[in-house]
Amino acid sequence: MSMPDYPHQADGGATPYTAPEPAPARSNPLAVAALVLGIIACLLFWTIAGGIVLGLLAVVLGIMGIRRARGGRAPHRTMSIVGVVLGALGLVVSTVLVVIGVSLLNSDEFDNFGDCMRQADSQSEKDQCAEDFSKDVEN
Repeated sequence: MSMPDYPHQADGGATPYTAPEPAPARSNPLAVAALVLGIIACLLFWTIAGGIVLGLLAVVLGIMGIRRARGGRAPHRTMSIVGVVLGALGLVVSTVLVVIGVSLLNSDEFDNFGDCMRQADSQSEKDQCAEDFSKDVEN
């Protein structure tokens, strides 16, 4: 019975056994970024940059994170979904506020208020313009 040939080292000893390297930790930075941006978008929904821009980025990065997690290339699918939901919430609320603000600024009541303020000479006339504007908006 013959022994199999194993590669020998230069010093004549057998090759020592080395443990396999541990697999690198799998992470999903897109999920983390989507979650962080979604949270910030919800906190800063009252600003255009905070609500709309960050919300949109959270939605896009979250969808990319979900696709990577679905393909088995990354974990944290739930984190990606939460990032998408929070980003969409911040995006929608901020968009609604912008639409309301723009419609208010383009309204006839606001134009009348601006005309009244330009023609007012005293503080009491300006106060009267403000009261008239409040009544117009409420009706």
